[in-house]
Amino acid sequence: MKIGYARISTDDQSLDLQRDALTRAGCETVFEDRGISGATTKRSGLDAALARVSAGDVLVVWKLDRLGCSLPHLIEIIQQLGERGVGFASLSESIDTTTAGGKLVFHLMGALAEFERALIVERVNAGIAAAKRRGKHVGRPPKLTPEQITHAREAIDGGLQTPAGMAAVLGVDHSTLWRALRKNATMQAMTAQRVAQGGRHGRH
Repeated sequence: MKIGYARISTDDQSLDLQRDALTRAGCETVFEDRGISGATTKRSGLDAALARVSAGDVLVVWKLDRLGCSLPHLIEIIQQLGERGVGFASLSESIDTTTAGGKLVFHLMGALAEFERALIVERVNAGIAAAKRRGKHVGRPPKLTPEQITHAREAIDGGLQTPAGMAAVLGVDHSTLWRALRKNATMQAMTAQRVAQGGRHGRH
């Protein structure tokens, strides 16, 4: 059985294109998420689709970016499906893990995910080394530098480290790192809002 999954990021978008393509591909049921960003890992429609498929079934999406929020996340989902004996297919990229060619593409994607993780490790280590060269005490700094916060966010979002693990690497308490990440996210949101407001004022 083929089970489809479709997602749109905003409510004003339409699922018709994805739904029609999945139906033409032979999907008997299509699960959907509306107004859900690709960065969101918790999705009711996707959770339902993953719960529905069983060994011998194929989970089908219109495009790869409809499924995963990042390359590592995408690889993780497809690997979990494979362990359950479930195939995966993406119509736009012509990927089908039930075929030899599709399996090859999936292995290449896995290699790219490992490459991405290696780059994150390199950036994290370079940031820590740079902080040490500047005389910063990485063991238990009273305040995390912007570079450390950026590297921590990349490591956590990339699946390289858990928040607790990253806090241990930086030599700070989990709560210290959490407050720094939350403050940084708030500042970024405020900056983006000011830029957006400035753009609207400029148009007037």
